[in-house]
Amino acid sequence: MTETPETDWHIYRGTGEPHDGIARLPPPPPWRDFDGEPVTEAVPPLGSESTRRLGTRGDRRIAWRPEELELVNAALYLRRPLLVTGDPGSGKSTLAHAIAHELGLGRVLQWPVVSRTTLKDGLYTYDAIARLQDTQMAELRGEGHRDIGEYLRLGPLGTALLPYERPRVLLVDELDKSDIDLPNDLLNALEEGEFRIPELQRIAGRHGAVEVLTDDDGHATVHDGLVRCRAFPIVVMTSNGERDFPAPLLRRCLHLDLPAPRNDEWGRARLGAMVGAHFGGTEADHHEELIDSFLGSAPGALRAADQLLNAIYLTQEAVRDSEPDRQRLADLLMRPLDHGDHGSGRR
Repeated sequence: MTETPETDWHIYRGTGEPHDGIARLPPPPPWRDFDGEPVTEAVPPLGSESTRRLGTRGDRRIAWRPEELELVNAALYLRRPLLVTGDPGSGKSTLAHAIAHELGLGRVLQWPVVSRTTLKDGLYTYDAIARLQDTQMAELRGEGHRDIGEYLRLGPLGTALLPYERPRVLLVDELDKSDIDLPNDLLNALEEGEFRIPELQRIAGRHGAVEVLTDDDGHATVHDGLVRCRAFPIVVMTSNGERDFPAPLLRRCLHLDLPAPRNDEWGRARLGAMVGAHFGGTEADHHEELIDSFLGSAPGALRAADQLLNAIYLTQEAVRDSEPDRQRLADLLMRPLDHGDHGSGRR
């Protein structure tokens, strides 16, 4: 992709080709500059969960609209979370994996949100019961006590806020499924780029540095019970539009709406790139008829891109040589999920 004067400021280009563009990211605005220490550099490589989403064949290019790319890059420059709304299957979660892959930022930290999720789940967990049991057993055996850090694990958000030299990518998936309090509870951690661990603060006078487990199944050293980021993480928060969010959260985010692919140039390009990434560079043309059928659904009908992938896979593996059966199965798998008024990311 050749850069133009309008796009040469882009760090994330959406080409699917890994590059070191993150090194060109200028210093943050003064109000988003963080100074966590000691600097952490080791990051696990991109995980297989990202490979599954982005595809294993052909390139991993995603056909983003210009305004979508601009909002993603604005979030990178401003060190602000990106709130991504849209219908199910529109590619919201895939965006986080695409950024991590292209910018070489390693494994995506994933925080799936459900109705019982609390802020502490994302920050850290402390297994006090296991520590008590191990302490009692150690006393019976005359052994020494194990370190508290062995019972404390940073969650996805907590790991993302470690003082990394380069930002980690954090996916907060389906935030709209949360309890009503979680969006407000997130405000301080996202604004200040830090959080405290009371269990470690209480012993800071005796144990200033404690090694804890991380969401990557690695280890990190926490000093005086405080975790503070250095490079603010690239936070992608997704929502299917099932609820509104409080104004203070919206003020701290950039909002990107990703509607399901439409029957236009960009919708066709996005689906073609997705099919090529999962089935090979030449397969998008081979499955053009199914792509046309997917895009030609009735206005307002909700379909997820996953349905198209399922239809392509099953028709080419199960009934490749029978055109009537191929079309019948494809129609069955690509039935609209409902017939409501969709496309804006809200219900």
